[in-house]
Amino acid sequence: MGFFSNQFANVVEWEEYRDDILFWKWNNDEIKKGSRLIIRAGQDAIFMYNGKVEGVFCDEGNFDIESDIIPFLSTLKGFKFGFNSGMRAEVLFVNTKEVTIKWGTKNEINIPAPQLNLPGGLPLRAFGTFSCKIGDHQTLIDKIAGIKSTFTVEDVKERVMAKVDQLLMKWIVKEGKDLANIMANSDEISKGIREDLDMEMTKIGITITDFTIQNASYPQEIQAMIKKVASHSMVGDMNLYQNVSMIDSMTAQGGNSSMGNMAQNMAGMQMGMMMGQQMVNQMAGNQNAGAVQQGTTGTMPNFCPNCGTKTTGANFCPNCGNKLV
Repeated sequence: MGFFSNQFANVVEWEEYRDDILFWKWNNDEIKKGSRLIIRAGQDAIFMYNGKVEGVFCDEGNFDIESDIIPFLSTLKGFKFGFNSGMRAEVLFVNTKEVTIKWGTKNEINIPAPQLNLPGGLPLRAFGTFSCKIGDHQTLIDKIAGIKSTFTVEDVKERVMAKVDQLLMKWIVKEGKDLANIMANSDEISKGIREDLDMEMTKIGITITDFTIQNASYPQEIQAMIKKVASHSMVGDMNLYQNVSMIDSMTAQGGNSSMGNMAQNMAGMQMGMMMGQQMVNQMAGNQNAGAVQQGTTGTMPNFCPNCGTKTTGANFCPNCGNKLV
């Protein structure tokens, strides 16, 4: 009889353990007499019966289920194995380790930029990491494990990514930060996002332990536009700015060194000519202003102050030639 008593015994264990899986359900139909439970480091084993948690075992080791486990189960503590029948129970293995996952904005986030007169705002992308772990066994079972045999890091990432764009926008605007200050204040922004994410993920038994913004940037075309706006503000003249842009375009063509040198020489000549023309225009403007001022302040006398002859509206006396104005 003893020879056949353990012929149906099985080993309850998570054989193909992976760090990217948060829980795995052992799905054999029955636990037979003589079966053993193996719990490895970083794992918890949860015994369930009819969808209800019977016991949670956290210590790693190799245990005889009949003598070491069943006496601690809530409603199965008096269970007796039969020769051909076993215990119909589910065992859920939980990964207790904290896992770190990469995140990135799914879409560009438009942040306000009134100084650049962009109604839609500046499009921003960001990426970083977040860390999480299973925080509530019962909630996880009620919300997830009851309908799934596994729950992976990708499942968590999908849920987080559905919220992160919205939360990033919320906390950047709330803190009133532009790109220059986002990274300098990333700890403050990250803390707010972590708290909001944790509140959301707690609903399925997951705890968000950390959230980090590693980088935030505008698209390349926006960065180029910002540099041009800054250059224009330094040049101060739209015509000059346009000509400089044209010359930049010429120097960027083809990688031809001779063409580049020629374009640079043309740039120097053109800028010198433009600066000279601006000086000539300014001097001419000053002279014209002086002439207008002098002409408008003089008055025409009715009689020549030299000979007394009546004036006729001319600038010189018709009798003696004396200048009247």
